[in-house]
Amino acid sequence: MISRIRLVRALEILDSRGTPTLRVAVYLENGVVGAASVPSGASTGENEAVELRDGDVGRYGGKGVRRAVANVNDIIAPRLAGGDPTQQTQLDRLMIEIDATANKSKLGANAILGVSQAVARAAAISSGLPLYVYLGGAGARHLPVPMMNVINGGKHADSSLDFQEFMIVPRGAPTFREALRYGAETFQALKSLLHERGHSTAVGDEGGFAPQLKSNEEACELIVTAIERAKYRPGEDIAIALDPAASSFFENGKYRLTRSRQGDKSSDEMTALYSSWVDRFPIISLEDGLAENDWEGFRRQTAALGRRIQIVGDDLLVTNPVYIQRAIAEKSCNAALIKLNQIGTVTETIDAIHLCRKAGWGFVISHRSGETEDSFIADFAVAMDGGQIKTGSLCRSERIAKYNRLLEIEEELGHAAMFGP
Repeated sequence: MISRIRLVRALEILDSRGTPTLRVAVYLENGVVGAASVPSGASTGENEAVELRDGDVGRYGGKGVRRAVANVNDIIAPRLAGGDPTQQTQLDRLMIEIDATANKSKLGANAILGVSQAVARAAAISSGLPLYVYLGGAGARHLPVPMMNVINGGKHADSSLDFQEFMIVPRGAPTFREALRYGAETFQALKSLLHERGHSTAVGDEGGFAPQLKSNEEACELIVTAIERAKYRPGEDIAIALDPAASSFFENGKYRLTRSRQGDKSSDEMTALYSSWVDRFPIISLEDGLAENDWEGFRRQTAALGRRIQIVGDDLLVTNPVYIQRAIAEKSCNAALIKLNQIGTVTETIDAIHLCRKAGWGFVISHRSGETEDSFIADFAVAMDGGQIKTGSLCRSERIAKYNRLLEIEEELGHAAMFGP
């Protein structure tokens, strides 16, 4: 028998940067409680759904979320009371209708997403199912290959690197558990290597090291050396993925590599740079290699490199079916980064993934730089059967929480578990 929603309540909490965010709890009549916490991004696309903040500079520097909390408690909660938590699409659509804006700016995407995820979790618990089975069905058994951020730059760290994320991808491991070990051992080898060369081993927002290097290229060189030092084969056991977050250094029609003193470059010159790196380093994925409005540059980049590596749109697509459909038509990339809080509901996120599948694209379930201990995206990645997850480095508990949840899922699945892209 279905148990209805009795109460929905939101609370202002802190994320991994010490910035306010929301935790939402959905209480069912049978006593089940499903809770979810909402992440926040630093490098955000201009077309993302709106993260509602208070703007009161006297409190948390204007970043409080009491307005979003009030929207959950005073506006959303009464409308969802008595609702069926298993009707995810219906409840998500209701919140979208209540908001009635194109970008969720009235209620806030952070308010809506918190409720959407908490509803899914409450329904799963009430159904007696793990979240990944509830969302993905009985066949959900595919553990994703992790993209592990080991060197930070850009907006995620006070370093000399223009590019935001340098990641390792343990694609040659036989299981998720072994993939995590490959990554952790390489992370420790990189730490030792940086220490030996006199670099800082302090970490950035997502747990990657933030050293002062001579160039963006040196980061790739160090990673290859660390892979070898950990006794793995670059390209076979462990590959490299990049997220330059190019919108952050795009200015007046040029890509300005000022931190590393590599000068200004055009779209085609950036693609040529990446192409030379693909020749030299075991790079298999490039995310946001160009700025979010450089659609023609993305098209040419995909034509040039799309058969060799994965070209991932993040700020370009913002998990929005409208932009994904455009990118499919224009052949602007061949994969999408999927972030629940970019679009604002579980339902719309799944819609975006369905478009990727239909087009034969890859997709990567992703965290945000401002995270919480909530492991929702770990279950979501298994449920969506995409084979890739991006959830930070091999340190900081808000990142490790996702990896540890995936270990639990793999253990639950036993011999039925599958692993790979």
